[in-house]
Amino acid sequence: MTSKLCKIAALFLLTLCVAVSSASAQDKIRLLIIDGQNNHNWKATTPVLVKIFESAGIFTVDVATTPESGQDVSKFNVDFSKYDVVVMNYNGDRWNPELEKAFVDFIVNGGGLLSYHAGNNAFTSWHAYNEMIGLGGWGGRNKDSGPYLYLDSEGKVVIDPVQDGPSGDHGPQWAFPIDVRAPEHPIMKGLPLRFRHCKDELYQYQRGPAHNVTVLATAFAEPSQRGSNRNEPQILTVPYGKGRCVTNMLGHDAEQLSSVDTIVLLQRCAEWAATGNVTLEVPADFPGEDEPVFRDLNK
Repeated sequence: MTSKLCKIAALFLLTLCVAVSSASAQDKIRLLIIDGQNNHNWKATTPVLVKIFESAGIFTVDVATTPESGQDVSKFNVDFSKYDVVVMNYNGDRWNPELEKAFVDFIVNGGGLLSYHAGNNAFTSWHAYNEMIGLGGWGGRNKDSGPYLYLDSEGKVVIDPVQDGPSGDHGPQWAFPIDVRAPEHPIMKGLPLRFRHCKDELYQYQRGPAHNVTVLATAFAEPSQRGSNRNEPQILTVPYGKGRCVTNMLGHDAEQLSSVDTIVLLQRCAEWAATGNVTLEVPADFPGEDEPVFRDLNK
C-alpha cells in the first residue's frame, strides 16, 4: 500500500471512530444531578453519585450546583431540555418561579425525576414537587401535607389521613432488610424478594399527596430500632403527566452509596425514570438476605 493510500485509510478509520464515539454518546441517557444545598453532605455524595451513574455505562452525567443557603438563588437556572432525567440531591431554598415552571413542564412532557434520599425532604410548600415525589418528610410537613402511607402486615397499602404526629423520622442507622413489593416492575425485576441493605437511615412516617403511588420496596421499622412497627415505603414511583418520578429514600452518605444494592437501585431507578424501561442486568454481587455487600467505586 502506498503512503498516500495509508494516509487515506488512517483518515477513514479515524473518522469512523469519531462517528461511532459520537453516536455512542448520543445514545446515552442524559442525566443531571442538582445539588448545592442539603441537610446532608452533598459535597461528599455528589461525586459518588457521578461515579455510580457513569459506571453503569449508559449515562452521561452533568452537575448543576445552586448558590449556598441564604445566598441569591434567583439567578440559578437550568436548561432541562438537555436532559432525560434529573437526580435531586437537593434540599434547600425554593427556586425562581420560571425555573420551577420549566421543571414542571420538563416532567409533564416526559422527563424523569429521581429523588435521592433527602430529596424528598425538599420544597414543602411546592405543591407540584410534592405530587411528583408522592411522599416526603420533615420541612414542617404535617397531616395537612397529606396522608401517612405504609403497608400493613399483609402487604396492603394503608393511607392514613388522620394520624397526627411526626412527618419524617428515623431511628439509629442499622442494616435492615428490604422487601420487594412490585417484583414485576422493571426497576425491581430480577432482584431477590428480600435482600439486606447496609447500615442506613430507615425513613418512616412519610406524608404527602400520595396520588398514584406504586410502592416498589419497603423496610420493616423495628420498634427495637425506634421504628414505627410498620412496613415503611423506601422506593416508590409516581406518574406525572407523561413523566416518570421515582423516590428512593436509601443512601444517607458516601458510605451507604458504596453498598451494592444502593448502587444498583439508583442506576435502575434513573434508567426507568428516563426511559420507562430497564436494560441494566442484576449483578452477581447483589446481596441476599443475610449480609450487605459493598463495592469499591474507585476500581
